[in-house]
Amino acid sequence: MKTIQSWSEIPEFEDEAAEAAFWAKHSLDARLMNASLHRQNVRESTTITLRFDPQMLSRIKRLARRRYLNYQSMIKQWLSERLEDEISRQDD
Repeated sequence: MKTIQSWSEIPEFEDEAAEAAFWAKHSLDARLMNASLHRQNVRESTTITLRFDPQMLSRIKRLARRRYLNYQSMIKQWLSERLEDEISRQDD
């Protein structure tokens, strides 16, 4: 069984069968798993202030309600997705 030392060694899978076949022959290194664990003394988030146009914020809240989400969580999700997109474009 091959031990995965870095997250970059894990490929993107086409389907669940391919993923299952991969993990049948691979395992994660314990140090990699420990590094990904939540540490209690590390602050999870930092509070910031953003100013939105009232109409834009109203539209965001309405969209979030339709998706059964908290509007702040939805905004964080959007920012996270965009950040990952921007980072992946830099790597290309």
